[in-house]
Amino acid sequence: MAAIVRKSFDQADETRPFADGKGRLDLIQTDGGAVGRAVFEPGWRWSEHIKPLAGTDSCQAAHTGYMVSGRMKVVMDDGTSEEYGPGDFMQIEPGHDAWVVGDEQCVALDWTGFGQYAKPAS
Repeated sequence: MAAIVRKSFDQADETRPFADGKGRLDLIQTDGGAVGRAVFEPGWRWSEHIKPLAGTDSCQAAHTGYMVSGRMKVVMDDGTSEEYGPGDFMQIEPGHDAWVVGDEQCVALDWTGFGQYAKPAS
């Protein structure tokens, strides 16, 4: 790739819809890997809308990202939890469930965990 790159999530390299119309993942491919913008609609929950695609009991992706808007609750398999909101940096290890809190759309950017996210298990 060139020394300078400009891409738009609005013209993503790939878009993966979530079950029941509860959002989507827009992916941009870079030399350093995939960068994603996820749009989670109110009522979205990983265990309901991604688990059937992933085929695992909890989310096994590690996430490093930034919460643009909305609120999301993340609960680890061991029961520890955190709630993220606009402007928050997030780092989440594999083994968790998550859901949108409230009635506002939640938008998150992630530069480590979305490459295989919401992709049907092989």
